[in-house]
Amino acid sequence: MLGNAQTALQEWDLTQIINGKEITSPSPKIYHQKISRKLQRLLEQYVEKHDLGEIYNAPLDVILEENVNRLQPDLIFVSHANRDIIQDWLRGVPDLLVEIVSKSTFQLDTKEKKEIYEKYGVKEYWIVFPEFKKIEVYQLTKNGYILFNAATGTENLKSNMLAGLTFPASIIFE
Repeated sequence: MLGNAQTALQEWDLTQIINGKEITSPSPKIYHQKISRKLQRLLEQYVEKHDLGEIYNAPLDVILEENVNRLQPDLIFVSHANRDIIQDWLRGVPDLLVEIVSKSTFQLDTKEKKEIYEKYGVKEYWIVFPEFKKIEVYQLTKNGYILFNAATGTENLKSNMLAGLTFPASIIFE
C-alpha cells in the first residue's frame, strides 16, 4: 500500500518550466482552493450544458514548448475544436486559462505567465485576484491581450470565449 502512495506522490509534481527555468511552488492555500473549486464548478456546468469542450484543473501540465514553457494554470478550458492537444498532458495551446493570484505569484501570474500565454496564442486569459475580490478577463487580439472585462462584487463577469456566460464576481469569493 505504501509503495502505491509513494508512486502517486512521485507523479504529483508542482514544478513548472517558465522560459526555460524550473520553478516549484508550494501547494495553494485553502482560500485559493475554494475559489478554484467554485469557479471550476461554474465553468464545468456552463461548458457541459452547451457541449463546448472540457475543463481541467491544476496540477495539470500545459506543454506549450517542451523544456521551455510547461505551465500549470489553475483552470483550463479546451474546446472540442482543439481537443487534439489532449494527450497524456495538454500538449499545445488551450482556448482559455485561469490563474488565481497569491502574494507569492503576483508577478508570475500578472506579467510572466500573461506574456507567455499571449505569445503562444491563448485566446482568453483570466486573472483572479482573491485579495481584491476581482477577476480580469483578457482577450487575445492581433495586437496582443486587451482587457475584455473586469468585475468585482455584484458586477457581472463576462467571457468572450464562452459567449453567454455571465455571473456576479462575488459568488466566487463567498
